[in-house]
Amino acid sequence: MGKYLIAIDQGTSSSRAIVFNETATPVTVAQHEYNQLFPQLGWVEQNPEDIWQTTLISCQNVFQELNLQADDVAAIGITNQRETTILWDKETGKPLYNAIAWQDSRTADDCQQLVAAGHEEMVRAKTGLLLSPYFSASKLKWLLDNVSGARQQAEQGKLLFGTVDCFLLWRLTGGASHKTDATNASRTLLFNIHTQQWDDELLALFSIPKSLLPEVLDSSADFGKTDKTLFAGSIAITGMAGDQQAALLGQTCFEVGMAKSTYGTGAFILCNTGDKAVQSQHKLLTTVAYRLQGKVTYGLEGSIFVAGAGIKWLRDHLKIIKSAEQTEKLATEANPNSQVVFVPSFTGLGAPYWDPSARASISGLSLDTGIAEIVRAYLQGCCFATKDVIDTM
Repeated sequence: MGKYLIAIDQGTSSSRAIVFNETATPVTVAQHEYNQLFPQLGWVEQNPEDIWQTTLISCQNVFQELNLQADDVAAIGITNQRETTILWDKETGKPLYNAIAWQDSRTADDCQQLVAAGHEEMVRAKTGLLLSPYFSASKLKWLLDNVSGARQQAEQGKLLFGTVDCFLLWRLTGGASHKTDATNASRTLLFNIHTQQWDDELLALFSIPKSLLPEVLDSSADFGKTDKTLFAGSIAITGMAGDQQAALLGQTCFEVGMAKSTYGTGAFILCNTGDKAVQSQHKLLTTVAYRLQGKVTYGLEGSIFVAGAGIKWLRDHLKIIKSAEQTEKLATEANPNSQVVFVPSFTGLGAPYWDPSARASISGLSLDTGIAEIVRAYLQGCCFATKDVIDTM
């Protein structure tokens, strides 16, 4: 058996491949960024081919750097941005539309209509989630209703749906595996986290044909093998988990009450609640933390939609910083008496407010406000958002 493991970490703005040795030490990493698309206010999309190509190139880079052969790799695991929704042709593998990203809020009105119609209690009881555009179901319904011919093709069994993990698996296996794991399935609004099954009542609510859906496995399972043409040989794919659940495992939060707070495009606090699916009274999410050997461990989660994405905005759009690393120095140089407040709700407010219509704001500016004060206020805004979630939890 090979002595290396490869972790694919497919994120919102970049894809990475990380090689670990037999002592779980990272040996090398390759990373490639790709662009997000913003066609309308509140819409966030990604090109699925960019997701696939940056993932594939990252994997090929680490193979080349270490001169690896397929036999050198014991297994591949996949972790991914969750909720992002892709619909593709079952025969050709071609996506019918861009991936609708997890931050996208185009279906906010549709979700609010379902709330007004009295469906949220049933949805929350089964899924642990809120009726929000954040999750996959309303995005998938939008694709079926708005992409020409999509619903007809779906009802004829010609299309497949998946979150990013599922799409990558399908591509990596040459179309042989249409599977996901319980953590990713639990973020779709279509999966009953208590029965661990796709739920017919939820599918009917969102008008989703069941034939679109992948098979749901444990987080550690036989997901298939890579197509031989990709890495000059087949490699087993044996692990899969949504990025926040994978971080919970990576931070070794195996006991009830242990929690992690991690910062990427967004920021997410996830707490292990063991075999109990705790239902929050303050709009935190109940989710599958992981499922191993058929046993479910649940988690309580607070989602903050923007963290690192705001640093990227300061760098790429405002161009007031050149790198993320600058922010620490600028924050320490800022006037400690500055009254600048930065609310980083670029794509709405997540937990515990759940307001998809909220937008970012900067207030308290004065004539002596400079770049340092704005940067520090942004970092403080992320801290306050984190504190809101931890206080609520």
